[in-house]
Formats: sequence, C-alpha cells, structure tokens
Amino acid sequence: MRILITNDDGINARGLEVLHGIATELAGDGGEVWTVAPAFEQSGVGHCISYSRPMMVSELAPRRYAAEGSPADCVLAGLTDILKDTPPDLVLSGVNRGNNAAENVLYSGTIGGAMEGALQGLPAIALSQFIGPANRDADIMFTSARAHGAAVVRAILDHVPQDATDAAGYRLFYNVNFPPVPAGDVAGIRVVRQGRRDGTGFSVEPQLSPAGRRFLWIRGGDQQKPTDAGTDAEANLAGYISVTPMRADLTAHDALDGLERTFS
Repeated sequence: MRILITNDDGINARGLEVLHGIATELAGDGGEVWTVAPAFEQSGVGHCISYSRPMMVSELAPRRYAAEGSPADCVLAGLTDILKDTPPDLVLSGVNRGNNAAENVLYSGTIGGAMEGALQGLPAIALSQFIGPANRDADIMFTSARAHGAAVVRAILDHVPQDATDAAGYRLFYNVNFPPVPAGDVAGIRVVRQGRRDGTGFSVEPQLSPAGRRFLWIRGGDQQKPTDAGTDAEANLAGYISVTPMRADLTAHDALDGLERTFS
C-alpha cells in the first residue's frame, strides 16, 4: 500500500511522527509512506488553499517533503505533483495535537487535509488526539493514538462502502478522535455523529504590546465540555475512540423542501 500523510501542526510535529508509525504499519512490507506536510504550523486554517500565491516545496529526505502552505495544499502537491505518476491508495491527516470534535471540525486544517483527499477521489481519514488532565503529560499524550491508530484505520478501510460517493459525487471521508486517556484506559470505539458544545466557541482577547499596539489573540472554549449523547466529544470524554463519517457537502438537506415552498 502507498500512503500519503500530512497534518496541520507542521512537519516537525510529534503527532506526525506518530502518524508515520501508524502508516508504516498499515503499508506493510513493500509499502510506501510519503510525507507532505506544512513547513510551519497551520492549525485553524480549515480547508484553505493557497490560491492567490505560489508555495515552495522542499524535499527534506526521501519521501519526506515540506510545503509552505496549508494541509489541503500539501495533499494537492502530493497527489498532482510529487506522486502524480504513482498515486497513493490512502490519505491520512494528523495525528493532531488536540481534538477535532464538535465545532472544531469546521476550523480544522487536519480535517481540511482529509477532505481534500476525498475530493480528489481517495479514501481519506483525519486522526486527532484529544488532550485532557489524564494525558496532558507529554510522555503519554499520544499513547492512545499510537496504540490503536492502525487498527482503527484498518477497520474503517475494511468497511468503506463499494460506492463511497453520494448522488452529487461527494466521497466519504472519516474523522477519528482518540480519547484523552492513556492507551490502556481506552474503553472501545464508537461510531457517532458530530456534536456541538453549547456556549463553547472561539472568541478574541485584546492585548497591548509594550509599544502600545493593540493585538487580538484567538481563544478557544472549554474542551472538556461534553456534547449530546451519541456524538463525538461525548464519546471521547467517556474514554472511547470516536469515528464519524463525513462529506464535504454542507447543504442543509432538511431545510430544502421548506425553503423551496417559500419561493414557489
């Protein structure tokens, strides 16, 4: 198997090292793992692409590249340039340092990398490591992702539908979040929908520099607040790995009929 990996925390992130180990196990003997990741951290860029400027791509080592762009840029670079003659079988994005559950999905560059893989017609999976009091220490932070990552990805790939695209042609991709506990405390796996943390959103905090200039810092909300039952963050905080199937289609299908009646 040939696997392309990327992330949004940057080429030197520890989570990318963990993902490389997961991908190497999946690729097996004779397989290949190719890394194309951002040269600098790209957290929070979502599915953005560098449409208005070129990006530099540097080969750091065999099958290892850094791109001055977003995770989606990295996937495009990998699929349409670096690996254009030998396309990969799978795109993996992560392992993100921090959860990409609930509303975080909409901001996540990790999700953006997987989404671009799906838009290019490939199986794609985003992987993120929830962080909390039980795994905040650096030595155990990624242990649940490291221990269970390959098995979870393998199980997902074994159950991808024969036709993974919907009527509009949008392909399934998958969002996996590992719980904020050490590997031995993982309770299992739950297939759940995306949740929403009520009252927990991003905001800005103003600060003055020593020179008197005013700057705004982006602040996140409480990541330990659970979402509704049967959703991602609720499962993660209960110690479960969450798996959520997704598509890039943002249409509110439940609202179409009512809106159409309004205009007709």
